[in-house]
Amino acid sequence: MTERQTPPFRADHVGSFLRPGYLLQAREQYAKKEISAEQLRAVEDRAITEIVRFQADVGLPSITDGEFRRTYFHIDFLEQLGGVKTDPPTLVKMPDGSEQLAPPVIRVIDKVRHAKQIQLADFQYLKSQVDALGIKGLTPKVTIPSPTMLHFRGGRAGISKEAYPELDPVFYDDVARAYGDELRSLAEAGCTYVQMDDTNMAYLCDEKMRAAARQRGDDPNELPHRYAWFINKVVAQKPKGMTLAMHLCRGNFKSTFAAQGNYEPVAEALLAEMNLDAYFMEYDDDRSGDFRPLRFLKKGKIVVLGLVTTKFGQLEKKDDLKRRIDEASQYAPLDQLCLSPQCGFSSTVHGNNIAVEDQRRKLELVVQTAREVWQ
Repeated sequence: MTERQTPPFRADHVGSFLRPGYLLQAREQYAKKEISAEQLRAVEDRAITEIVRFQADVGLPSITDGEFRRTYFHIDFLEQLGGVKTDPPTLVKMPDGSEQLAPPVIRVIDKVRHAKQIQLADFQYLKSQVDALGIKGLTPKVTIPSPTMLHFRGGRAGISKEAYPELDPVFYDDVARAYGDELRSLAEAGCTYVQMDDTNMAYLCDEKMRAAARQRGDDPNELPHRYAWFINKVVAQKPKGMTLAMHLCRGNFKSTFAAQGNYEPVAEALLAEMNLDAYFMEYDDDRSGDFRPLRFLKKGKIVVLGLVTTKFGQLEKKDDLKRRIDEASQYAPLDQLCLSPQCGFSSTVHGNNIAVEDQRRKLELVVQTAREVWQ
């Protein structure tokens, strides 16, 4: 068995990285209007050039911009869609003194449309830096939030009844068309790898989240199948030659999590009904359950096993990773599996509670383990 020549790769990753201190400082200066947007972008460019080199140095074939131009993995994209209004998440102090991120308010206030090319300029810069390395086999990857986020957080109440008296099919068609327009603009610029980050399918594995969905008037048993149908509307517009993947996330703010539970409640809709090319699935601890849900994986599709945590610095043991890959292969063929960290290292600008050097060691472990398992 050999290395995959197309994404996802045997050693892959979700996308976000810890922001360097000088970038965080520049963002603060911009917020205080001490520097211009152009000056901030120049600092972002520098940081992205460095993180591109970092990824290549550790041996990763897929290269992202670290999400260095974003504050949050989802809001920065969604608020640029026409018809969508977002309010930033708020930090909530918990009784133990820790902070948790209250979910953002995402509302559809008008017809959803692709009002502008959202990721194009960012991708063009990323691609220029990857190309400048002159290393064969590197693929720039773009990460965007899943379209399901426009429905799950608020349900019917979060979508304007004036714009959409009925959701089915007009709302879903409009959102899919907007996403299709974005994918086409990226493909025309040479993008072949896009990952949609989705918390909602993973949240539907958690009984508390399922109860909240019921309170909003949704059936948590029906939602996974509706979202599969919804995602397939986007997939139907995917440009030829592009890999479209989904990352399932249970929350990743400052090394915390928001949901837990085995994938079983969503497994069939996710792995058998969705027409995506690949799935990044978190499997870094007991919260994720066992590998039995992988039995639904269709031929030709790939699951990237997120066995290495990004939440804590302790390094996993290579033999343990190999054992778990072997366990997963009892339910899905080894040739349809890859390896990655469970999430990004910094889904928001705040970053996880992990050191930069731990970030490097964990990625090197992923690369080394994948090399030994699949080559």
